[in-house]
Amino acid sequence: MAFLIRIIVILAVIYIFYRIVRYLLDPKRKLDEAYEKGQYYFYDDVKNVRKNFFISYKGALFEGEKYLGTTENAFEVVSIFVWVHDTGKLHGMTKEDFYYLEKEILLNYPNAKINWKNPIEKLMKEK
Repeated sequence: MAFLIRIIVILAVIYIFYRIVRYLLDPKRKLDEAYEKGQYYFYDDVKNVRKNFFISYKGALFEGEKYLGTTENAFEVVSIFVWVHDTGKLHGMTKEDFYYLEKEILLNYPNAKINWKNPIEKLMKEK
């Protein structure tokens, strides 16, 4: 009986340790933390085209919707629409910030055309 209790305690400790490590390495938690701190973080499941990606940058949370299409040799993401969740968080951002975000998105999706939704679209079209 004592042996069985020891095994159960050891399994419980292993399970708790596993859950703690899994929590610390969770990318969604890292996105939330970066958003709260106003830091940059790119959260995406590159293997799943149907899932949107999220970017935390300078206190704003951006979401990108990916669309699959054809290139010369394969099916790849060819179009991405990006918008911000709270337009009030855009205060102080410049075109250079959005060019930086485009560059970061193109690192993962080099064949994609990036389209911004309003009000970012208006800023990017101005010369």
